[in-house]
Amino acid sequence: MPSSVCLLALSLAALAGNSVAAIADGGTERNCSVFPQYLPSTAVNTTVRLQALREAMRPQNISAYIIPGTDAHLSEYLAPRDNRVAFMSGFTGSAGTAVVTLTKAVLWTDSRYWVQAERQMDCNWELEKDVSISSVADWLISEGGAEGGEIGFDPFLFSLKTQEDFSVNLAQSNCILKSIPDNLVDGLWTDRPPIVPDKLIRLPDRVIQRSWQMKVEHIRNQMRDNPYKPTALLLSALDESAWLFNLRGNDIPYNPFFYSYTLLTMDEIWLFLHIDRVTEELKVYLNASCTQSLCVQLKSYDSVRTSLMEYVGRPGVKVWLGTEYTNYALYELVTPQDKLLTSSYSPVLTTKAVKDETEQRILRDAHVRDAVAVMQFLMWLETAVPEGKETELTAARYVDDRRSKQTDSRGPSFETISASGPNAALAHYSPTHETSRKLTVDEMYLVDSGGQYLDGTTDITRTVHWGTPTEMQREAFTRVLMGNIEISRTIFPSGTRGVNMEMLGRRALWEVGLNYGHGTGHGVGNYFGVHEWPVGFQGNNIPFRAGMFTSIEPGYYRENDFGIRIEDVAVVVPVHTKYGVNYLTFETVSLVPYDRKLIDTSLLSIEQLQWLNSYYETIRTLMGPELDRQGLHKEKEWMLRHTEPFPMAESSASICSVSLTALTAALLHLI
Repeated sequence: MPSSVCLLALSLAALAGNSVAAIADGGTERNCSVFPQYLPSTAVNTTVRLQALREAMRPQNISAYIIPGTDAHLSEYLAPRDNRVAFMSGFTGSAGTAVVTLTKAVLWTDSRYWVQAERQMDCNWELEKDVSISSVADWLISEGGAEGGEIGFDPFLFSLKTQEDFSVNLAQSNCILKSIPDNLVDGLWTDRPPIVPDKLIRLPDRVIQRSWQMKVEHIRNQMRDNPYKPTALLLSALDESAWLFNLRGNDIPYNPFFYSYTLLTMDEIWLFLHIDRVTEELKVYLNASCTQSLCVQLKSYDSVRTSLMEYVGRPGVKVWLGTEYTNYALYELVTPQDKLLTSSYSPVLTTKAVKDETEQRILRDAHVRDAVAVMQFLMWLETAVPEGKETELTAARYVDDRRSKQTDSRGPSFETISASGPNAALAHYSPTHETSRKLTVDEMYLVDSGGQYLDGTTDITRTVHWGTPTEMQREAFTRVLMGNIEISRTIFPSGTRGVNMEMLGRRALWEVGLNYGHGTGHGVGNYFGVHEWPVGFQGNNIPFRAGMFTSIEPGYYRENDFGIRIEDVAVVVPVHTKYGVNYLTFETVSLVPYDRKLIDTSLLSIEQLQWLNSYYETIRTLMGPELDRQGLHKEKEWMLRHTEPFPMAESSASICSVSLTALTAALLHLI
């Protein structure tokens, strides 16, 4: 699943093809230029809530209030109670920033959601077709900011970079950002969804190699070894506390996280959470009844700011925090500067990125069971689609259902991307009742899906065609596959950054003038987030080390026609080389074959074809026994048929291994 915004994305409805018909009497989008104004039934009346917000703004003496589309932990996925943009505007897309002044209300979002915004917002709102902070700041200045005034924001919802960017862009005016820790939207949201009441759980011993006590001592050792001698470490990202204490929750959709912060010192552990969700058994597990160095002192989630302020007020302290996931509300408390130590990522995130032996083993096991579900799904599609009854939505439900039957299943790891024909040209498209297309043998179909299991998180994309693909489709698919293979089989020194290898996934596409507009891979967790930072192929990712798991997912998207993505999860493993030591490569742990009819083997080099046949042999070796164990004999026959080795004589590609090796060496020289 791509982790960055696809640059090729266009509005969903414009590409919906044979989607459900528009509302008959006035269309599906608002029309604010006519009288009376036309609003579709999907639009939300925001008049009362805007009036209430403006009343709350006046005592604060602010001329505008910024509402970001995030939560206090800067999470990728939001719980319904944190979707303040949706409550205020009616717009439910995953990317958006709202600004409310005393006379206007404006939403900024990207091209994926322009049509959706026009369907969901009433005429109280204007739409700005941009997502940049500079665009928001320019608008604020144009609306009177040059004359001065204070612009309010909730510091819990601003990252350090967001606050800095707003400050820089507003510097040309007389505007002043005003931090208001008590969120103004929450004060008027009378029916705000409550926190999920589910109790927290601890991971069973069978999926744990390191106890929470071992992890705490390991992190403390990193604090001791740090030359700047921090006395405390502040953890804000939700997966940080969950990993440190081997706990899981159910607060965030698709992610087994719970609202929490942790302040770890050399002799105390403060865990901020909703204490009523901690069972007596968990309190014993956490040693919560004492105050020694390996006792977890449970504190109210809402007391984190007060408690941090109290700690910072002590003499001789220095707080270490990761800037990528710490909100401004906590950062602004750590003063003066000599009490602050920053790094992009906390030592918890960088330590968590390298899986221990148990985590590697069980994450591999989860991918075996996940592959069973995906094979069942693809086999079902081969017979169901020609009957003409299945849609993108029914397909998405089917693959989710197959996963739910596997051992230790805990639901999907994200909303399934089930996309046919032109809808697949939208890299982040997920079907709705309005946009869902019927699946046919005449179109390519892309499915990007994943599962949460007690022992691991999965993410896999396959693109198929049940009829006769065009030569262009076959070439594009094969070149995407070549990119996947070239990254997967490359050998590189330990410590190489993914960004220095990323173009290997694009090279075969670039040679014929093709490209894709999203990232090439992201980290994957152990019953955690499907996008686990800081691993991957982007410039802000950390260097690869043995034991890291990453997706590898090049693609190609032809506007209004089709989309291709081939995504596998791979683990970084040591490799023996003729001369050097401490070299690494990738080992693919996703175990589902590619669509044979879309592969033009004449484009593949001998080395690429050898890699493909070796991968298929691995699928046979690992999946055969598992399919037998589950009594899935037809699925095993399907697997064997789709993993037949390709004849080596078929390869006549001009892209040779020597040139790719030289290219890789040149790139790695830049590290």
